[in-house]
Amino acid sequence: MSKSTFIDRRTYLRGVGAALALPLLDAMGWEETKEGKAYQAPVRLGFMYMPHGVIMDQFWPADAESFLTTPPPALESLRPVLDQCLLMKGISGVPISPFSGAPHALELSTWLTATLPDPDQRNEIQIAISADQIAANYVGAFTTLPSLELATMPQTWKENQEGLNEAYYSHCSFRSPTQAVPAETNPRNVLNRLFKKSEQSSGISSGGMDPLDRNMLDLVLSGARDLRRTLSPTDQRKLDEYLDSVRSVERRIAAIELRQREAALEKAGLRPSRVQASDSPPIEIKIPEGERRSEYMQVMCDLNILAFQTDTTRVCTYIGSTPNGVSYPELGFNDQHHSQTHHNNEPEKVRKVAAITAFNIEQFAYMVKKMHNLREGDGTLLDNCIMMWGSGLEDGNKHTRENLPFIVAGRGGGSIHTGRYLPHVKGNQGDLLTTLLSCAGIPLDRPIGIATKQLTEIPTQS
Repeated sequence: MSKSTFIDRRTYLRGVGAALALPLLDAMGWEETKEGKAYQAPVRLGFMYMPHGVIMDQFWPADAESFLTTPPPALESLRPVLDQCLLMKGISGVPISPFSGAPHALELSTWLTATLPDPDQRNEIQIAISADQIAANYVGAFTTLPSLELATMPQTWKENQEGLNEAYYSHCSFRSPTQAVPAETNPRNVLNRLFKKSEQSSGISSGGMDPLDRNMLDLVLSGARDLRRTLSPTDQRKLDEYLDSVRSVERRIAAIELRQREAALEKAGLRPSRVQASDSPPIEIKIPEGERRSEYMQVMCDLNILAFQTDTTRVCTYIGSTPNGVSYPELGFNDQHHSQTHHNNEPEKVRKVAAITAFNIEQFAYMVKKMHNLREGDGTLLDNCIMMWGSGLEDGNKHTRENLPFIVAGRGGGSIHTGRYLPHVKGNQGDLLTTLLSCAGIPLDRPIGIATKQLTEIPTQS
């Protein structure tokens, strides 16, 4: 393809008051690609978190040889893409002394910083810049959003273990040692940001109009028809798939919002609970604590994918839940996650923790599998990503941190050797983060947190 046929990477579909970025097409080049060289998709970094550790014998594979064919129960949802994953046992967490009474305040806040808070300034944020923000400082200049922070739960937990600032409970991203980065919990707001539309003061305007007017969305997408005529058949297919994804995400967000509004009206006595007497009343969907938690989480995962596809950002964190206050009625029980992790080997509690772990990994698998099915350049979107799922504790029952559970998915543009389980890695979470950022091409002037080395087992050997 000659240079003259390239579409500028920053081309947008535009409507009144909104603009929609495009996915990578063959007719595009990346802004930072050197003159005369074929474009190469950038590496994206994604981090997805679950608190309280795992049931170890249901998470760690029995051995490295059978990893791909007979995964443990917790990883069953990843079976179709295990060849795209890397699992490592032996990554230790940050030792939390002198904060031994604050395991939950530190499991999330140390996860991407690999650093303890300053013990002399406990009630103030004083920790370290997190790995995602280190990456955002380097690659953020190439994108509209330097980074995207998502969460399932409001970051409002009020507790002060060991006198520590409450922000440590619910934040994993720190822009500087003293500044936590808030995460967005409202999928509508995330979609508006991807459409470059400023939010209205309330989620729904006084006239009942969605913040993202569907007529405006139709105007934006109708502009695709003119662009489509100029594209090759391959690019036309990519554009069609992408626009279908945008509409699908918008419809799912609208459905969640509609059920919320109907449930609120019924609760207030402003509408009948059912059309026919035999009809069940509408279920009440609370974001983030709903009967269909998976629906909410998958919408957020889709927004992460759209942000990567359109190069709106190359760094995303998603806090699936925070260390306290979450339950999973979708799994058939209402017990809080935290209470069940102190199971003392009681079979029923162990079963519930295992189910919660499998559920959270299933949402990660949903995102990873979708990325694996999206073409980008000569490969897939997942090929050009490093997606890390993990927890800040090994075992929630004893608060141990010797073997933190981590799953890395994606080949990082060819930099990571996937399809393996490494049962005898010797390193800490700072070593892991330092290595992953290096694989993503992020130059570091110093190791991250407690890191002392890079993990040579992770990269593809040249």
